Amino acid sequence: MPKIVIDPITRIEGHLRVEAQVENNQIINAWSSGTMVRGLELIVKDRDPRDVWAFVQRICGVCTTTHALASIRAVEDALNIRIPKNANLIRNIMLCAQYLQDHTVHFYHLHALDWVDVVSALKADPQATAELAQTISPRWPKSSPGYFKDTQARLKTFVESGQLGIFANGYWGHPGYKLPPEGNLMAVAHYLEALSWQKEVVKIHTIFGGKNPHPNFVVGGVPASLVMDGDNAINIERLNLISGLIDQAVDFVEQVYIPDLLTIASFYKDVTYGGGMGNFLSFGDLPTDDIRNPDSFLFPRGVILNQNLQEVLECDPKDPEQILEFVDHSWYEYEGGQQGLHPSEGQTKFKYTGPKGEYQELDTNQKYSWSKAPRWRGHSMEVGPLARCLLGYAKNQPEWKDGVDQVLKKLDLPATALFSTLGRTAARGIETKITGQYLKRFFNDLIANIKSGDQATFNQSKWDPATWPAEAKGAGICEAPRGALGHWIHIKNKKTFNYSAIVPTTWNASPNDHKGQQGPYEACLTGTPMVDPNQPLEILRTIHSFDPCMACAVHLMDTQDQEVAVVKVMS
Repeated sequence: MPKIVIDPITRIEGHLRVEAQVENNQIINAWSSGTMVRGLELIVKDRDPRDVWAFVQRICGVCTTTHALASIRAVEDALNIRIPKNANLIRNIMLCAQYLQDHTVHFYHLHALDWVDVVSALKADPQATAELAQTISPRWPKSSPGYFKDTQARLKTFVESGQLGIFANGYWGHPGYKLPPEGNLMAVAHYLEALSWQKEVVKIHTIFGGKNPHPNFVVGGVPASLVMDGDNAINIERLNLISGLIDQAVDFVEQVYIPDLLTIASFYKDVTYGGGMGNFLSFGDLPTDDIRNPDSFLFPRGVILNQNLQEVLECDPKDPEQILEFVDHSWYEYEGGQQGLHPSEGQTKFKYTGPKGEYQELDTNQKYSWSKAPRWRGHSMEVGPLARCLLGYAKNQPEWKDGVDQVLKKLDLPATALFSTLGRTAARGIETKITGQYLKRFFNDLIANIKSGDQATFNQSKWDPATWPAEAKGAGICEAPRGALGHWIHIKNKKTFNYSAIVPTTWNASPNDHKGQQGPYEACLTGTPMVDPNQPLEILRTIHSFDPCMACAVHLMDTQDQEVAVVKVMS
């Protein structure tokens, strides 16, 4: 049978290979392979647990905030450290800001081109484009005929020069594209606007964390001091700046991103493929009280199996019977055999047995990926915006229920439409809008708490290692934009004895497990119809709808076993 191989999948973070078996223009089987290997768990061994966040934050250049947050929560869990209310609010604010930037960037710069035919925009009437834009978002100022005419002229220069630049190598003209030229021109204009907008919202990280990417964190709280009349701390001037950035970000999401998403989706309501196995998991996050109290989470925790929205199962990342990670089809080995391990006992032992040098296809009957295969009670699970959205909907949380119902009503679709590539894309937009409101809520709560006289941001009671037990274990969870993230630490004799992380893309990009169960990418591709297998647009749509971050799931490999680099660091 013919096989489609895409390596690498572009417009993602990191390197992903997909092989798909096609019969009668339909995918009948698929395999997902992470083609790098991650080793940061080994790098942090024997290091001070208070420093680990700064290392594991480098797992990724995109979701840096979430890895740092999961790491410090793991240490705080192990040492039973409670953080001040202000610290919790600031962490929530930084996480929400990450969501708004990450989801919006994903929609426009990583995923929109699966739905938007850039070259078709050259045929658009700028006057009709302006009328469309003013209809779907009447309050947005950049919607004049002249504005879209200028955008079209910039695009025409790219095309006529033969150098499409950032728009190169698309399947332009593919029959799977359905937007009219005016819709395509509007989306391209907003693509360029989003490039400029996204650098503003992350200034919130710079103010609270000193920089972006890789903002600073600290075990026991946050490194930002609150002194309203000071010059070298978070003062009233900086808080006013943050307030303005939040308003600006929420406005862009609600006036540009959401209207564009709904408009584009209205032309693709027949995209019913990409639903996968129907199992969804979320660890939950955004505690209004304490991270140890899941009942206070605004991002819901739980599990849905087999698309059953009538039953939400309990999820506990610390329960050794719930989560096991398998390596039967991954380039690792475990001491004592290939049985699954709970991440608290996780091992990182490389064993590459794949092809050397250039190759045509992977032997998918053997080990074929650097991504492991985590399972919840034996089930392959999808994580991410769709999982959180479905759980919020199933739990009847008002903002999630209302958000989903409004979109379904607008598109005239049943709830079952969420179980698809289009549904996954819509869920990300629904979540972004909800998160914008959470961001405002947390900021207002922070201001109110400061006004009450509370300016504490750090708990130093257990900063000194002399106060620690001889041995301790902890789990730190975080809902990263791409899904459930967990870091597990074992501290022994004041040092990091063992460390393990299961990231969202490890769940979603996982290979077959010991029972032959596909990972979510693989399951979501299987059954997908294709208009033209030589231009696999449908594969890109579904994979991009997850927003893969392979750099999180894997890292650093040289197939010739050569030394790549030697790095000296301060101990």
